[in-house]
Amino acid sequence: MRGRTGMSLLLGVLLLSGVAACVAVPAVGPTAGAAPTSPTTPTAPAGELRFTAAGDYGATDDTGSVLETIRASDPDVHFALGDLSYGRPGEEDQWCRFVTDRVGPDLPFQLLPGNHESDGSNGAIAAFAECLPNRLPGLVGSYPGQYYVDLPQGAPLVRFVMISPAITFPDGTWTYTAGSDRFAWTAAAIDGARSAGVPWVVVGMHKPCLSTGVHSCDVGPDLLHLLVSERVDLVISGHEHMYERTRQLDEGPGCPRITIGSFTPACVADADDALVAGAGTVFVTVGTGGTALRSTRRADAEAPYFAAVSAANADPTHGVLDARATPTELRLSFRRATGGTFTDAVAITRSGAPWALVPADFVAGRTVP
Repeated sequence: MRGRTGMSLLLGVLLLSGVAACVAVPAVGPTAGAAPTSPTTPTAPAGELRFTAAGDYGATDDTGSVLETIRASDPDVHFALGDLSYGRPGEEDQWCRFVTDRVGPDLPFQLLPGNHESDGSNGAIAAFAECLPNRLPGLVGSYPGQYYVDLPQGAPLVRFVMISPAITFPDGTWTYTAGSDRFAWTAAAIDGARSAGVPWVVVGMHKPCLSTGVHSCDVGPDLLHLLVSERVDLVISGHEHMYERTRQLDEGPGCPRITIGSFTPACVADADDALVAGAGTVFVTVGTGGTALRSTRRADAEAPYFAAVSAANADPTHGVLDARATPTELRLSFRRATGGTFTDAVAITRSGAPWALVPADFVAGRTVP
């Protein structure tokens, strides 16, 4: 394993229009925080960070194969993007053992709540977080509901920003509309990574917005606009029981905003598999953690945004997103665990500056409390 105990945070200047980045959020599990520190820009970051991600697991034979595939990938960290056991309340420890028996005892298996455990219907997210706790030093926020962390320690390559839009907890449904505290927290966490010179920003959330599956954009258009306008490099989700990867999307002339439920060609910044960092955002749904897959709707109005899809009616394959980050490249691939023969691969590369500036007109016009 590559330095799993050596991961910590480099905080950027997380103030946006007078709003601090670390807006308090209700805890839904054990909280692991770190006191803010002065921003530090890594000099000559070196090495590679490998991470995997998937959501929608269960405890099936397919789930077991996915977990064993994660272990074989030997990532520095895995992100579980919600909808965990699909079991009964009180069986959380049993599912955690099912996981650790297959991924091993040393892997940081980082949780994000899904709708099946946030309200306790299929176990309680707080109980899952007790048996699969945060294991990343330097995490800021409230694990597992809303947090960010820079990896690896000392010279971070990626800031992971994990959020829970449209997820219902005992304290209500969390919203990320413009002007809300959680919208401001997310924006400031992204901006802080830019200020600190972290090369890549990855945002994770259980529910996607764009999809050819059965769900609509529960997370809302404001959050979609924020992520695209900030040119977040990668957004990862679960919820839809399939794999979907968009082309690189951006907003600008001809596409002031990505309109949900339709397709605007001008919103596609790049349609091939060799992408340029800072040109737009790639959205990947990885609801292939083991539960039964659903069908894609090939005639869906948003389908032209997608470059790759695997679903119950399209080479159904369980597996994980397997990603490698270096200072100059973020390489994404789908790693098969079981089922069909589906594969996918795309690379985002950069030269010159370690990060792209956010459009000044968007920053100036952002609505915050």
